[in-house]
Amino acid sequence: MTITSGEIRGGVHVFPVRVYYEDTDVGGIVYYANYLKFAERARTELLRLVGFGQEEMFATYGVGFAVRNCEIDYRMPARLDDLLEVHSRMVELRGASLRTEQIIRRGGGDLVRLRLRVACMDREGRPARIPEPVMAALGQVTARQDDTAKT
Repeated sequence: MTITSGEIRGGVHVFPVRVYYEDTDVGGIVYYANYLKFAERARTELLRLVGFGQEEMFATYGVGFAVRNCEIDYRMPARLDDLLEVHSRMVELRGASLRTEQIIRRGGGDLVRLRLRVACMDREGRPARIPEPVMAALGQVTARQDDTAKT
């Protein structure tokens, strides 16, 4: 069995997610809060793919990421057994935070769009600068200015 962290395509991290029974309500539709879990998994695997697993980042640099703000737009429901893709990209990288956009898609159609502000935190829960190697690695999935106007 192969576990995948997804892949980077054209500056966007693409992470596959299968919808299981546990993700749905009695009607077979994905429960709204589970989209947040799908997006979290994708961000975790994005970090792993660019060389900085969450645990390693905390052990090496003493920092981790925490969601500060999330805006979510539910456009269409996903259903039991759907194969989804979570498309993630950084919209802005700053000293101690980043803005990311994630789109959950099925067959090319947008189901859910998330925009998040994520803060870098130290062991005591205070804001901390994103380590330079992590910042450089995240640059692989950072939108160009002209890309942000399209979404």
